[in-house]
Amino acid sequence: MTRIQPLGAEALLLTLAEHPDEHLPLRIAALARRLRERLGDCLTDVVPGWTTLLLHYDLLRIDLPTLQRQVQTLLDGWDSEPLAGETGRLHEIPVWYAGDDLPEVARACGLSVAQVIELHTGREYRVGAIGFAPGFAYLGELDERLALPRRSTPRTQVPAGSLAIAERQTAIYPQASPGGWHLLGRTAASLFDPQAEPPCPLMLGDRVRFLPIDEAAYRAADGA
Repeated sequence: MTRIQPLGAEALLLTLAEHPDEHLPLRIAALARRLRERLGDCLTDVVPGWTTLLLHYDLLRIDLPTLQRQVQTLLDGWDSEPLAGETGRLHEIPVWYAGDDLPEVARACGLSVAQVIELHTGREYRVGAIGFAPGFAYLGELDERLALPRRSTPRTQVPAGSLAIAERQTAIYPQASPGGWHLLGRTAASLFDPQAEPPCPLMLGDRVRFLPIDEAAYRAADGA
């Protein structure tokens, strides 16, 4: 199922699936690269989502009917093409599991704190989208035994480096910001640096594994 629809005066929304799956982020990332290669400066931005791809385009360089025709050509068979062995880069991120919400998450899930940590670190996560804030990577899917709705009252300030969960997703807050996810721990890893290239080390389709560390290791890594 694929839908192409205008979104405002200079954007085109591609809905590529009804539900995300393990390989969809890789396919969307590959499609985004192909669109950039084909359309070049006609695109001003490409924004991937879990099941969508939003194209911002320059009306001075391409009109909507021409853009739709070119996009449709690239979409033909896009979801059945082999991924040529792509698995996404693996990032291992050390985490000190001492978040403010960890005990409450354990109680709400009917688990011990140790079991929550074991379940959270026991799988790889796929970067399915980047948004909300620069470098904020949505990672899925969380073990269903840890699935919880967002907090009923969001925090006005979540510290940078906070590892959190909500629904079937997990993420790290790259900067201090408001947030309504449940806080499990902290990392000293930098997930957004505007002076770096690329500024965000996590990219669509990448894989993430969390490594539990103690407070001493967190402090030694320049954790606050």
